Amino acid sequence: MTQRLQIDFVSDVACPWCAVGLFSLDEALRRLADVVDADITFQPFELNPDMPLAGENLDEHIAGKYRTTPQQIAAGREPLRARGASLGFAFNSSSRSRVYNTFDAHRLLHWAKEFNLHRELKRALFKANFTDDLDVSDPVILVGVAGTVGLDQERARAVLASQQYCAEVRAAEKLWLARGIQSVPGVVVNQKWLISGGQPPEIFEQALRNIATELAPDGGT
Repeated sequence: MTQRLQIDFVSDVACPWCAVGLFSLDEALRRLADVVDADITFQPFELNPDMPLAGENLDEHIAGKYRTTPQQIAAGREPLRARGASLGFAFNSSSRSRVYNTFDAHRLLHWAKEFNLHRELKRALFKANFTDDLDVSDPVILVGVAGTVGLDQERARAVLASQQYCAEVRAAEKLWLARGIQSVPGVVVNQKWLISGGQPPEIFEQALRNIATELAPDGGT
């Protein structure tokens, strides 16, 4: 018998390690298909809530935020690309890339929950941002991405043109901050266990296996 788990995946579309974390988690759940039945809900977190819609150059943003040199930034891309490649995900960000405001992307993800397509949309938004190097604050881009996962584009356009889900996203962001999530990704299992960071599949697999064992009526014995 599989163990049912509720997973809250707290993350931002602008976070590359969140993409690593999601694809690693997906691989871990594939390996645990006979042990765990997971229901994943994506929760919003903005790394840069004050980011203007026009965004900023990625390297300039990183240098200003973390006091890193251009050489350090360039060197840091290689491990990220390698981790992505090992999971079948391509990071194509460069010194010409930009980081954008992601609030509307979170609103669209909240809407996509109604159709049980938020997981597909999350993956597609990561691809748009990091693989295709697109502006994920642009309503035209967001509507197009929504269409690729089967969401109605006219309805997506209407959501983005309105104030729908603004209050819900803000409330969820405040909730997870209040619960102690200060960095992402944060993978919260059954509102009790926290797995932090873009861990390898093996780490997620072992942690989820341990949780499933603990939750089993016989304690896994």
